[in-house]
Amino acid sequence: MMPPAAPPTESRLHDQLTREGLHVTRWSNGPHAVYAMHDHPYGKVLVVVFGHITFTVEGRQGTVAMKPGDRLELSPGTPHSALVGAEGVVCLEAHVPPAA
Repeated sequence: MMPPAAPPTESRLHDQLTREGLHVTRWSNGPHAVYAMHDHPYGKVLVVVFGHITFTVEGRQGTVAMKPGDRLELSPGTPHSALVGAEGVVCLEAHVPPAA
């Protein structure tokens, strides 16, 4: 049996998003932080670097539990909420420019 693959590094995740033409920012939260249901007028790409975060996205059945290396894309105006896991979370985020 092969050992599980190590999660990608922050540098590699950042480079991947940059190669997609996205401007990347980094943010973090402490354990059990809560984001109430909200939306944004822009599209958003989120990638977890460290920790865990669980999103509830309107229109999707169930929740989206994310761990290091996982990616979530949200269209503009998509209502979502989030709950940070017990160890906190570090994410990379990029706002997706509107289609021309």
